Amino acid sequence: MDLEKIRVLQISKYMYPFRGGTEQVAQDIAHALTELGIKQKIICFNEDASDGKKTCKHNETVYDTYDGVDVIRCGYQLKVASQALSINYARELKKVMDEFEPTHIILHYPNPFVTHYLLKYSNRKFKLYVYWHLDITKQKRLKKLFHGQNIRLIKRADKILGATPKHVDESEYTPIFGDKRYILPYAIDEANLQLSKTEINRAKGIKNKYQDKILGFFIGRHVPYKGLQYLIDASSKIKEDNVRFLIAGTGELTEELKERAKNDKKVIFLGRITDSDRRAYLEACDIVCFPSITRNEGFGLALAEGMYFGHPAVTFTIPGSGVNYVNLNGVTGIECPNRDVNKYAEAIRKLASNPELRKRYGSAARKRVLDNFTQERFITNVRRLLEEQ
Repeated sequence: MDLEKIRVLQISKYMYPFRGGTEQVAQDIAHALTELGIKQKIICFNEDASDGKKTCKHNETVYDTYDGVDVIRCGYQLKVASQALSINYARELKKVMDEFEPTHIILHYPNPFVTHYLLKYSNRKFKLYVYWHLDITKQKRLKKLFHGQNIRLIKRADKILGATPKHVDESEYTPIFGDKRYILPYAIDEANLQLSKTEINRAKGIKNKYQDKILGFFIGRHVPYKGLQYLIDASSKIKEDNVRFLIAGTGELTEELKERAKNDKKVIFLGRITDSDRRAYLEACDIVCFPSITRNEGFGLALAEGMYFGHPAVTFTIPGSGVNYVNLNGVTGIECPNRDVNKYAEAIRKLASNPELRKRYGSAARKRVLDNFTQERFITNVRRLLEEQ
């Protein structure tokens, strides 16, 4: 199809200034469509969020723009099982469907409330691409309730997009996906990873502070699926004093994790750090520690960012997660059996004691990111998707 004739409606849960993994992907798609000169609109729920300049409120329906793209933010009245419920959504969706007449719709799944209304337009002529970020697993009742709806959605879809093969090959619905599966990997923001001279000097200062220690670095929320408790337990298995684990971020488990590591001087909590400090630590570290344990970790952009800096990664095997597609065992790092702290400790020891192996895996890690997970590659992949008949 001629790109000039395409009109894309993207359906996301929320949008910036709310920050989340799905929202970042929606932003990347919007950027790609803009670069390709494609007409587009975005519809989402509004949410309480602010970046200091722009402030949104969940109960307000607002028409605005994000990076030059028209965004319809539908106010919602309550949430049930993390799903926003809005009395305005059906009306706003109908309006954009009637007036914009999209030729293509990209729906970010899971989003069951919105799927209910979107399926009412199944008879209209548009290509439907469902970006399958993850299965509903935690909410057992919702999973059963929306099973039939999911099947109708998959049957109506022209493509089921997955960030990695694992998203579409290891889903409960894989047998129904059939030949609709299409891989559209997420992208890192290279521009936000460029080091300033100040940050390079900051990285050198970090290395000097810890002298000859091998630095393992983690950054992310301190929540159960991130697996930090297993990283700390793995550290306790390492008796050598040549490693330090630098843990950035905060979350509901922070105090519990600090208590767990209180007698281990190898574990150092950095707290919340700035983007500038994040780049400096990514430059200074030797190993990317990414101990996530469930498919709630769908891809691992923080993992890819660490690999971009040329560092090997240590991860766990996670069925249905893209983590093990980003980090390739024995190529870009080491993959350990899920929750096996002894194997994780063994992997850290192996990398810490072998600079040549760190260099080999690290070089391959950077190459893998540059070849597969950049904005430039993402734009190329979006173009290819839209040009397919």
